[in-house]
Amino acid sequence: MFLSLALSTAPMSTTIVSATRRSEVPQSKTKKPKPENMRPTTTSTSGFSSRTAKELTWKCVEDCGACCKLAKDFAFVTPDEIFEDPDDVELYRSMIGDDGWCINYNKATRKCSIYADRPYFCRVEPEVFQTLYGIEEKKFNKEACGCCIDTIKTIYGPDSKELDNFNRAIRSTPSST
Repeated sequence: MFLSLALSTAPMSTTIVSATRRSEVPQSKTKKPKPENMRPTTTSTSGFSSRTAKELTWKCVEDCGACCKLAKDFAFVTPDEIFEDPDDVELYRSMIGDDGWCINYNKATRKCSIYADRPYFCRVEPEVFQTLYGIEEKKFNKEACGCCIDTIKTIYGPDSKELDNFNRAIRSTPSST
């Protein structure tokens, strides 16, 4: 479950709370004004090459659900380290099943049963990253992709089909969101 990670394109939840490594949590949570109508750049030139490379564009990938594994190892931040509101900590913890997975995630179908009504922290969106991590909108795609990659590697492994699917998805042509 990524905070507010899903862009309403895939029927599953995602949580950045569980995807962010301890070393990635910013020290300051000061809110910065959000620029209106900012879209990420889709191309950039690299170094000495005249070749144009696409920048990563985050998108949720169906049949993954790595972010729904809420109980992670010590390398990941805890709800107490992310949330300022104790109610958010309590809600997050109440969603953790005995096996460490979100109680709303169906492992057989790899779908979230409350996707449309999931908590804000289960949404991968620039506003959530700004609020919880102090990440500016212009850095959203890079940070969200990095969080997903770390989480998928932890849950399914670095050679998993889930990671291959995600890597293909974030390098494809961005869709309108």
